Amino acid sequence: MIDLTSFKAIIFDMDGTLIDSMAAHIDAWEAACEAFGYPFDRDFHYSLGGVPSEATVHLMNQRYAMTHPASEVAHVKKLAFEKQSFLPPVIQDTLLIFNHYKNQMPIAVGTGADREHATVVLNHHGILPQLTTLVTADDVKKGKPDPETFLRAALEMGIEPEKCVVFEDTEMGRQAALDGGMACIMVEHGRVVGDIARKS
Repeated sequence: MIDLTSFKAIIFDMDGTLIDSMAAHIDAWEAACEAFGYPFDRDFHYSLGGVPSEATVHLMNQRYAMTHPASEVAHVKKLAFEKQSFLPPVIQDTLLIFNHYKNQMPIAVGTGADREHATVVLNHHGILPQLTTLVTADDVKKGKPDPETFLRAALEMGIEPEKCVVFEDTEMGRQAALDGGMACIMVEHGRVVGDIARKS
């Protein structure tokens, strides 16, 4: 078990970090791209994991010189995700860490998902009632890579940012954690990897 006793709180990203949902989200983005005529680039969308949907659409419009309304594209993506017939499973590596530390320090989830979706998924797995706080895209003005999501989670837990460690699966999320003055541990393909990183 990874030693996190030098920290006072843990913040988990949700999709791709605590919940194995990235593939389902990417499939939903593929459907939205097809509906609106965007080229679909799986690696590009994976790199934007944790970025709120409307912000993702703005980046797509910039990348492909298109002008589709962000709210409309994001809505189609959400419907495509909800049509999938299963709720994604938890990631065992991070769940073990969650269960080990949940009675030792505050734990938050900081996600680019909307509150409705995050609540359904986290409740399904019995995680939501065990959290100190949940911060979603609906709770912040700027999503990742801006650190606002993680800083708000730290504030709501009453813990200084430098005493928090974040688990993330994307470079956008890692940047948000480090820019917020927090440590970060990466999750890749469902496995906790690498050392504890801090901004130099």
